[in-house]
Amino acid sequence: AAIGKDVLIVEGMVPTRSASYAARVNLHLAKSLDADVILVSAPENEVLAELSGRVELQAQLFGGPKDPKVLGVILNKVKTDESMEAFASRMKEHSPLLRSGDFKLLGCIPFQPELNAPRTRDVADLMGAQILNAGDYETRRMTKIIICARTMRNTVELLKPGVLVVTPGDRDDIILAVSLAAMNGVPLAGLLLTSDTLPDPRIMDLCRGALQAGLPVLSVSTGSYDTANQLNGLNKEIPIDDRERAEIITDFVASHLDANWLHQRCGTPREMRLSPAVFRYQLIQRAQAANKRIVLPEGSEPLTVQAAAICQARGIARCVLLAKPADVEAVARAQGIELPPGLEILDPDLIRERYVEPMVALRKSKSLNAPMAEQQLEDTVVIGTMMLALDEVDGLVSGVIHSTANTIRPALQLIKTAPGCTLVSSVFFMLFPEEVLVYGDCVMNPHPSASELAEIALQSADSAAAFGITPRVAMISYSSGESASGEEVEKVREATLLAHEQQHSLLIDGPLQYDAAANETVARQLAPNSQVAGRATVFVFPDLNTGNTTHKAVQRSADCVSLGPMLQGLRKPVNDLPRGAQVDDIVYTIALTAIQA
Repeated sequence: AAIGKDVLIVEGMVPTRSASYAARVNLHLAKSLDADVILVSAPENEVLAELSGRVELQAQLFGGPKDPKVLGVILNKVKTDESMEAFASRMKEHSPLLRSGDFKLLGCIPFQPELNAPRTRDVADLMGAQILNAGDYETRRMTKIIICARTMRNTVELLKPGVLVVTPGDRDDIILAVSLAAMNGVPLAGLLLTSDTLPDPRIMDLCRGALQAGLPVLSVSTGSYDTANQLNGLNKEIPIDDRERAEIITDFVASHLDANWLHQRCGTPREMRLSPAVFRYQLIQRAQAANKRIVLPEGSEPLTVQAAAICQARGIARCVLLAKPADVEAVARAQGIELPPGLEILDPDLIRERYVEPMVALRKSKSLNAPMAEQQLEDTVVIGTMMLALDEVDGLVSGVIHSTANTIRPALQLIKTAPGCTLVSSVFFMLFPEEVLVYGDCVMNPHPSASELAEIALQSADSAAAFGITPRVAMISYSSGESASGEEVEKVREATLLAHEQQHSLLIDGPLQYDAAANETVARQLAPNSQVAGRATVFVFPDLNTGNTTHKAVQRSADCVSLGPMLQGLRKPVNDLPRGAQVDDIVYTIALTAIQA
């Protein structure tokens, strides 16, 4: 919906007694879309200071009035005798919130009852009324309801444009009075007859002129009292097909907003952050578009079977399970998993022999012979890796029961590194509540040299860009800038220079402490001239000890979901699952692998 648009407006939910969860939904929606927030509030029977306090309380839900994403408030349906300019000025005088300058009053919209007027057709639809005469019910609008229990003499003065007259169907006097008013050019909203009683046909004949003049006549089975209650509870929202009312309200609201501020805001460039929800959505969309074939060596494991069924059914990847079909079917029955059409199950015993000769050829330099190859091919991970080496599949995912070493070792031996790469590293995608960051390397390289660390940084930046994250690389150390020296700091400093020399356009800085890389306030103190500090998206750690410890600490202590590790630097994608992986982890790792391929 946002493609090609300068501004996209998303309406939040209105908290009600039946939707008390609306505030939480709105908060998650704003975070997921990385959206700016404009509050809309309607003043109630309260003094201005109380209104200001209520608005501030709502602003706190989205980070508070000082949060740069919380822009301000629009006051709607303002009931006052003074001008909107005078009301806005008085509101600012009574509101410390609006005087701060961080949070703005973006508009005051006066209350106009006619803007809430539904079409007579909308009333008929919402009441489930029988249409006795449609007339102009598509265009006439109801601005007022009168329940006619009075005499005709006391009713006549109430028959004005936009009035919906509610009366029992046997009140011939009221029906005739309404018809006379309509024939005299009064554009009533309509006549609603209650109690499931219809007028005498002779009376309707007398009303023919009014009906021909466009008077809508409706009938309901409920009595006048119940009908009145239903009318008072009618939904005031604009029906999706009522373009006239939508355009009138749009123009009216627009005329009372701060247009200069809006133009300035819309013209200010803004760097979007990729939220976890958008990242996951794009991940699945791109994997579906890639349509890759992914082999899963742990084919009879319940978690693997369930993940493969999901991926196959949703078109995330064409999955190949390495297992005996009977074993997979038994797992599916036991777990209540429906195996979708097209899910491939290959019996390793039936295909193992075909890979012996190609494997010997690939490992000729290591003196591998046929018996040794046969023995290694007893491992389904090795079979899957050979399938990948021979281009029979596009990627491999393993690790539910196999160790990281068992998953990666065959890939290093048979797939080898990609052209231009001297090592294999890894990244985790860290899904924080408001953004997605990349951590590397937290799995593969215990003590990388400066040149290896530079290569890890470049690989990690490429991976970030490949998945829609603008790479701003922070080379992490225990000090920032020139504040310290020592072997480890110098290694990070040298790696930063090497990476920058190889890719001049890359935003990379180091050494940086983690808080300086992640927090803008700290960055202004420790690295005020850095283009990366305070806004890093890729964090490259100096060694495995630092990276793995930081990754696990952040994952467990912060509100963070981790996807990965995703290996980088291999000629073809092979990915290991995190320990304790659940079905979702496997599904997203399959999607990552499909995109890599």
